Amino acid sequence: MTDHVTAEDCEAAQPMVMAAPRTGGRVTGLCLRPAPNHRSFPDRLQMTRAEGIPGDRWLTMPWLRLPDGRPDPQIQVSILQSRVLDLVWRDREGVVHPGDPIIADMDLSEANLPAGTLLRAGTAVLKVSQEPNLGCAKWKVRYGSGSLNWIKAHPELRLRGVLCSVEEDGEVGLGDRIEVLR
Repeated sequence: MTDHVTAEDCEAAQPMVMAAPRTGGRVTGLCLRPAPNHRSFPDRLQMTRAEGIPGDRWLTMPWLRLPDGRPDPQIQVSILQSRVLDLVWRDREGVVHPGDPIIADMDLSEANLPAGTLLRAGTAVLKVSQEPNLGCAKWKVRYGSGSLNWIKAHPELRLRGVLCSVEEDGEVGLGDRIEVLR
């Protein structure tokens, strides 16, 4: 059985998580998800309004669609805070990466990034979605019920990450900054 973080561990770590930079942070990881449970970790990702992240499954297998059946652009790109990932992802050899395309050291809370906020990620511009990312059954299996309960207890902190649409095509790379465009 995987050693999962407990809700108490998460609550104790919350001050450290919330101490992430508010005005901008560094991209510490990138992930491409071509199919369920398949991950690659490139040094750079292209982002386009038309395709989200070319090669990512958003275009062909989105979990949210518009009324006409097209993929909802509000969920093109997800950003997960690196401090949350480091807290919950204990078994990096045996447990799959959550699949968020961008991992960044940044405060993703609603107070810091209200829906509609524009972010420059590398050369791309993203818009923070109103659609919440609250975690799912896969998160619970991979990282434990303690971390999922913690995420759900604090939806305003967006501990599971923030969803975004691509507003301006561009590229993001490891080490690039994500800046808030007010």
